[in-house]
Amino acid sequence: MKTAVAAALVCAALVVVSGQGRQPTFRSGVDMVNVGVTVVDRKGSFLTKLEEKDFEVYEDGQKQTLRFFVPCDAGTGQGDRVAPAAELHLGALFDISGSMDADIQLSRTAAIRFLDALQDARDYTLVEFDTQVRVARYSQSEFSRLIERIRSRKAEGRMTALWDATGVYLDGAADQEGRKILVLYTDGGDNGSSITFGDLLDLLKASDVTVHAIGFLENQSARARLDQQSRLQRMAEITGGQAFFPVSVKDLDGVYAKIAAEIDAQYSMGYVSTSAKTDGAWRKVEVRVVRPDLKGVKVRTRQGYFAPLKPYKK
Repeated sequence: MKTAVAAALVCAALVVVSGQGRQPTFRSGVDMVNVGVTVVDRKGSFLTKLEEKDFEVYEDGQKQTLRFFVPCDAGTGQGDRVAPAAELHLGALFDISGSMDADIQLSRTAAIRFLDALQDARDYTLVEFDTQVRVARYSQSEFSRLIERIRSRKAEGRMTALWDATGVYLDGAADQEGRKILVLYTDGGDNGSSITFGDLLDLLKASDVTVHAIGFLENQSARARLDQQSRLQRMAEITGGQAFFPVSVKDLDGVYAKIAAEIDAQYSMGYVSTSAKTDGAWRKVEVRVVRPDLKGVKVRTRQGYFAPLKPYKK
């Protein structure tokens, strides 16, 4: 088996991880299944005032009972068991490999503008990557340090370890409570990771992180552009997120406004599965809006998760 990446996230400290370290591992036990949900109508507008009774959650076709429900930040809906407002943990995956040289200024601007619009997050995790993966977590009080670090980044690494960098973030986010949003700033290429794209998709399926991708593809070849766009879209969609592909600074306001609006419109809910199996199998999660007057709405959420595995006995 190829070796992959491991990192310990240290508050406001920089950790350098080689692209040839150990594989990120996820906890196998599943207690509460956490689900972030956004709902849009046929015109693409977010529905932000729904209540717990307006939703039903199914796992492999079996209806589940919600244990908690948190209205979205933009709404005022109230459920029967409303939990305290879910804290927001924001991650930014920042590509500083050589292939980003022509786009690094646009990427820096995109990241700074977006983060500046979300200064109410509990904390911020910055993952920079080229051949190596570097991780730093910042508190709200250290926001200016985060912005300065992004502003100083240059694209000069020889290799790109995008899959490994995403795996490192997911591993560190596994212990965080609340909503977890990861935004990728990259051209979508990878030629230096220890894990495969298929491995990464499994890690994304196992996590409760919502991924949004901002892809910079204008300076890629036509063939590479199609492949990298498809992969970034897949990474986002599997978690209930979206992918965007700006080509100029003027496109950025619309991009980060859409992501910020989606974050504000995200409901948080959770349930304990009715299945007691510990077989590690994939479990499909489906969230339905059941209010009669809201037929035809679109629900964006994670597509499922892996069941826990029975502990191995020697």
